[in-house]
Amino acid sequence: MALQPVNRRSVPEDVFEQIAGEVLSGQMQPGEALPSERRLAEVLGVSRPAVREALKRLTEAGLIEVRQGDATTVRDFRKHAGLDLLPRLLLRGGDLDVSVVRSILETRLHNGPKVAELAALRAQPGLADQLGRTVDALSAESDPVAQQRQALGFWDQVVDGADSIAFRLMYNTLRQTYEPALPALATMMAAEVGHPEAYRRVAEAIGNGDPAGARRAAQDLLQPATDALLAALAVLEVTVAEESR
Repeated sequence: MALQPVNRRSVPEDVFEQIAGEVLSGQMQPGEALPSERRLAEVLGVSRPAVREALKRLTEAGLIEVRQGDATTVRDFRKHAGLDLLPRLLLRGGDLDVSVVRSILETRLHNGPKVAELAALRAQPGLADQLGRTVDALSAESDPVAQQRQALGFWDQVVDGADSIAFRLMYNTLRQTYEPALPALATMMAAEVGHPEAYRRVAEAIGNGDPAGARRAAQDLLQPATDALLAALAVLEVTVAEESR
């Protein structure tokens, strides 16, 4: 375990980040025991209360398991952690994890049509007008990054219309993960955000209270860019694999 002395400006946070990084990178495997609180405090050059606070956070994040009177062990985060880990998984050590990007795209394509369907089914007053104004703003925008932000605003409104806390929390995490990559994705997303009429069809179906139509329109909107991005990721994976040989 390659732990380093901690910056004391944010001691528990730094302890958390170091151990979380070890777990998420696979340097520490599920079932592996962590050093004792005392040993961690010695290695990191911090107090035991700081270590204890960091271990509490790691437990809450689903990364470790603390058993009274027994060793603290690493958990399999794929089985126990929540969506809040997604941004950490996307970029690790400055490198983009292609498999995480793929899973985000797949989730986006799966959830978007369902959210649009629910928004049409629940037909909240004023939502159609709100969506129409956002599509107008998207149509008037020429900057590709700004277009993506308008598109995110559109989906934010659709998620509100769906009135589902589970979809809302998933969307919040996906958006938080996606937003830092907006400039890098601008070219590939142009096929989607550059066609406001596709967004307008989703808005109209929602406004008409047509769940099936909203679902189809959302699928038609999201599919092309998703296919393009997944194809680009497949090429990237091949390139990375060849370079690592």
